[in-house]
Amino acid sequence: MGTVKFEKEQLLLYAVTNRVHAVKETLYSQVRDALEGGVTCVQLREKYMKEEDFTAEAVKLKALCKNYSVPLIINDNLNVALRSGADGIHVGQEDMSAEEIRKLAGREFIIGVTAKTVKQAKMAEAAGADYIGVGAVFPSPTKQGAIRITRQELKDICEAVSIPSVAIGGVNIENMKQLKGMGMDGFAVVSALFAAEDIQSAARSLISEARAVVY
Repeated sequence: MGTVKFEKEQLLLYAVTNRVHAVKETLYSQVRDALEGGVTCVQLREKYMKEEDFTAEAVKLKALCKNYSVPLIINDNLNVALRSGADGIHVGQEDMSAEEIRKLAGREFIIGVTAKTVKQAKMAEAAGADYIGVGAVFPSPTKQGAIRITRQELKDICEAVSIPSVAIGGVNIENMKQLKGMGMDGFAVVSALFAAEDIQSAARSLISEARAVVY
């Protein structure tokens, strides 16, 4: 754990897995293609998998990500994150608090927290989060019931904290530029990357656009 030192640049293109897109190839090969294309962080998200299988998958992806010096973040499940040796965890507002996670996982463990309001962002930072995920910034095919936030809300949230932030929710190559100047440090992508015909090529295009928007 904590083998990759976390920097805000590692949020530039944050890939969130979705097994529904792993039809023509395995999830492992999809993540490998994404890493070859330059993604800077990988979150393994498995909502319906048995914990034992989730852990086994995380172990394999941790080894893969380590080859690229890219952190592996586990969605929601702290047991899986700790048992697999992943670099961190991302939790929502209804999950275990960053403060509790820090006590159990240690100082080097990366903790990300979803924030939809300035208050939630400030609370996450005070509780010891390393970064926040802010959204949904656009309509999301992955989370159709996700609460949308405005561009101004995104800007206010990013400016309210000193920890880095990543914009999430329906982000793709066409709409990224609409968020220029909003203060986020990167973009989390799901279908824009993993539903692409050529994942490696999509990752290259996405990171190039993300860099132009953020910097």
